[in-house]
Amino acid sequence: MTTPLLTPAAAAGRTGVSLDTLRYYEREGLIGPIRRSPGGRRQYTEDDLFWIGLVTCFRDAGLGIADLREFVAILRAEHSAEERVTFLRERRATLEQRVAALRRALRVLDDKIAYYS
Repeated sequence: MTTPLLTPAAAAGRTGVSLDTLRYYEREGLIGPIRRSPGGRRQYTEDDLFWIGLVTCFRDAGLGIADLREFVAILRAEHSAEERVTFLRERRATLEQRVAALRRALRVLDDKIAYYS
């Protein structure tokens, strides 16, 4: 059974990212290499969509491009599960600190809203 190939527009629609974002992820080495048709047009597979979703999730969580490049390299190379977990735990700790800072900021805003109400 052959895997259906998606056009860039279909891949963008399925993943919720723009065509520019797809090209950016590919250019940065976060996805791909993306297969091309004989005419040179990009064709996305389900595996590509998985990587796009993974990268998008981490971007939404606030990871920068350097972190994403590092993690993609860890996933693609022969790194141990321990190395992958260590990377993710470190990023999780950073995100927890950001969440705590946002909660403090929300409390300050709530105090100001209460004060001015």
